[in-house]
Amino acid sequence: MALAFIRAAPAVRRVVFKSNVARVATLSRFFSVGSCLRYEKPESIVIDGKSYETDDWTNLPSSILKLVGRNLHLNPNHPIGILNSLVKKRFGNMGYTHYDNFKPVVSKFENFDVLGFPEDHPGRSKSDTYYINKDYLLRTHTSAHEYYCFKNCETPGYFITADVYRRDEIDKTHYPGFHQMEGARIWKKDENVIETISKDLENLPTIDIIVEDTPKSYDDKTNPKQEYMSVEEVALVSRHLKRTIEILVNEVFHLGMIASKKNRNNKKIEPLKVRWVEAYFPWTAPSWEIEVFWNGEWLECCGCGLVQQQVLINSGKNEDTIGWAFGIGLDRIAMLLFGIPDIRLFWSEDDRFLKQFKEGSVNYFKPYSKYPSSKKDISFFINSGKEKGNESERGFHDNDLYEIIREVSQEDLIENVNCIDNFVHPNGKLSKCFRITYQSMDRTLTNDEVNKIHEKIKQTLAERFDITLR
Repeated sequence: MALAFIRAAPAVRRVVFKSNVARVATLSRFFSVGSCLRYEKPESIVIDGKSYETDDWTNLPSSILKLVGRNLHLNPNHPIGILNSLVKKRFGNMGYTHYDNFKPVVSKFENFDVLGFPEDHPGRSKSDTYYINKDYLLRTHTSAHEYYCFKNCETPGYFITADVYRRDEIDKTHYPGFHQMEGARIWKKDENVIETISKDLENLPTIDIIVEDTPKSYDDKTNPKQEYMSVEEVALVSRHLKRTIEILVNEVFHLGMIASKKNRNNKKIEPLKVRWVEAYFPWTAPSWEIEVFWNGEWLECCGCGLVQQQVLINSGKNEDTIGWAFGIGLDRIAMLLFGIPDIRLFWSEDDRFLKQFKEGSVNYFKPYSKYPSSKKDISFFINSGKEKGNESERGFHDNDLYEIIREVSQEDLIENVNCIDNFVHPNGKLSKCFRITYQSMDRTLTNDEVNKIHEKIKQTLAERFDITLR
């Protein structure tokens, strides 16, 4: 990989931050976000009171560090917190422990190894994940806590709600910090397991919901059962899983339907309609997704399946353990239910946004203004790498540009970044052109302000990567 040049920062032996503000302000002087750069960094970082040594894997920018500790899912009057509270209340007496205070820094073992991610999985790369060092990172999914929960949970099941972080594109539905909820339930595979699961099924509450599902034998090659489970065990655990998720989505979307009714001239509320489709996930088998019929179209809502035996064994469970697990993204659901047009709004600290929501209710967001946008392009050749090679071979990834944009524009002033041109020149250089849409959610941006930000993005990109601006 080619290495770009960056101005050396003063040497720093250790940095201890007394506050998030100080931490972000200090790190912004040192941290580069490119996936293939040499850059100066402090020898250690303190996050949530714990010190971590940095190394060549460190790629954590100040724009992400300022999100850590916001804990939107714990705010009962925030859309994300409202959804979390709804689920906790609904499943409060059904045999689940609710975990929503896990810290976001996890080990590579917890986030990848114990779940069976192969070494070459793209999720492990620095272009996808925020690393503190080679051993620790900001969790990329709530499954990073499966190991702890399976080992320590004293109830048959658990729910986890948390903020998660991934290097991602920039548009109205993607943000590097977002929120997930996952759940799991296990049984001991003994002589009474059929009777136990059957009783647990009977104890699940009934709901008024329309379900489309296809009967399955669980022995085909497209979505097979695991060999250590009988067909009857798989069928019962699957039924328990699906019924549980149907209860969850009905609870959440029912309030959304009430909110929709208020905005649609009091039309009659019909039962929620869902359907099950087969899917594939490396840590469950068989696997499914549930889709919800919402506003005239099918919405992918939740992935789930029966936990792979090896994942359970890796987490300290015996070979005679069976169970299910699911995962759901809360931000996308909240955007639909609350009518929120831009995912950046979830992180807004503007009272005009925050005061619109109240614990226990779902209501449509009322835009307080629509500020004008400004579009500007940035074009460049990537000078290094293999002829006609892909981006990773050239030492540049689109996510590297997105991180520079977030770093330069600290106030979330970018609404969208879209690659509008991508070709390999006859000389072998890869050419790319991105269109950046500048728009603040809280104020009108001046032309001078936009121009200064845009020039700074171009300058920073040229300093950190072996490119030629066009």
